[in-house]
Amino acid sequence: MSELPTLSTCASGPHDQPQTMCPAFGALRVGLRMRRTAMVLVGSGCCVYGLSFTAHFYGARRSIGYVPFDSESLVSGRLFEDARDAVLKLADPDRYDTIIAINLCVPTASGVPLRLLPKQINGVRIIGIDVPGFGTPTHAEAKDVLAGAMLHYARTEAEQGPVQAPRGGRSERPTITLLGEMFPADPVGIGMMLEPLGLATGPVVPTREWRELYAALDCAAVAAIHPQYAASAREFAAAGRPIVGSAPVGCDGTAAWLDAIGQACGIAQDKVDAAKNKFLPAIAGALAAKPIKGRVIVSGYEGSELLVARLLIESGATVPYVGTACPRTAWNESDLDWLTAHGVPVQFRASLEQDLAAVKSLEPDLAIGTTPVVQTAKELTIPALYFTNLISARPLMGPAGAGSLAQVINSALANKERFIAMREFFDGVGMGDTSGIWSKAPVQQAIV
Repeated sequence: MSELPTLSTCASGPHDQPQTMCPAFGALRVGLRMRRTAMVLVGSGCCVYGLSFTAHFYGARRSIGYVPFDSESLVSGRLFEDARDAVLKLADPDRYDTIIAINLCVPTASGVPLRLLPKQINGVRIIGIDVPGFGTPTHAEAKDVLAGAMLHYARTEAEQGPVQAPRGGRSERPTITLLGEMFPADPVGIGMMLEPLGLATGPVVPTREWRELYAALDCAAVAAIHPQYAASAREFAAAGRPIVGSAPVGCDGTAAWLDAIGQACGIAQDKVDAAKNKFLPAIAGALAAKPIKGRVIVSGYEGSELLVARLLIESGATVPYVGTACPRTAWNESDLDWLTAHGVPVQFRASLEQDLAAVKSLEPDLAIGTTPVVQTAKELTIPALYFTNLISARPLMGPAGAGSLAQVINSALANKERFIAMREFFDGVGMGDTSGIWSKAPVQQAIV
């Protein structure tokens, strides 16, 4: 088996960044999920069309504002005035709490200063951010760009006086804010594990409405479930909130996470031990009941790749490679240490070429990754699963997460023979001289 290529021997993407979807989609999707929030894009028409199409494909049910431009308005400064006029027309306090204006690549590169937009119009908050493809490495980090900007605004409001309470009222117990998008069942499971500690789950950031930002800041500690939220972490740190990395995945991860939460919140160790004694046997039993046997490569751009790899290993799988488009931070250091101790190489800021090299050289039984990784693996008769839709879309934390991957992983592993049969049946079809659409069988021409 050939040695896994390192960063220095693999080609990198444009601007030496990981190759993911347009980062602006991450910020756009965060805003489109929030109540009483309007989204406005400032950029090239083709980019706006693509982002709108993708947003509606993923379930957006509201219009997206667009500020068009041409060369004259761009270089004359008129584009900034057009953006200001657009948010002014939208600023209806009966409809919106917030308007988010996003600069795409061309306006950002041209220096259109959305940060100079009015901070408030008619009582509606205005936030302008830059999320260019050449400056924001991944769409997962673009979510943080917007989340961090909103937390900064909300923190400033809270420092100036009373703010709105959460829709359901303030929690009677100290809360743990969860940083990073999660499967809906995971906050519930985390809440069950926090209850013996006298704690409760707070909001998940990015939030679904503005007032939840205040509740997120009003916490005992922050759980950086997704470690790439650096801008948001800075706002929590400025508010004096401790931040805990990793997540309660598997037995080892849950035990370490509960210890870290207890320490951050000043919880007595006997309470922490009682919580571990209650939940760890259930997690161990769930993992043992649904083992995973096989070599599985993990790659993706969501930020939870290291957590998934940990859960797979505790389920019995062998993981010879983990690639994530997201960066190494203080909040995934414990996951990196755990994986390194188990002999797993982890590639941060992984490029598509590195993920593909792992698929081709490490001979996995299953590849988990992005669309082009899945496509390449299947062409090589290796079963593959798309990370975002098939792995992220299930619980990972606590007893509910233990064993949750087994069904989809084991089903995919069992498909190896089907892939081989399909490859043999279709071998040569649509390749080389037979590619394309033909009205009759192509005839190879002699080369003169």
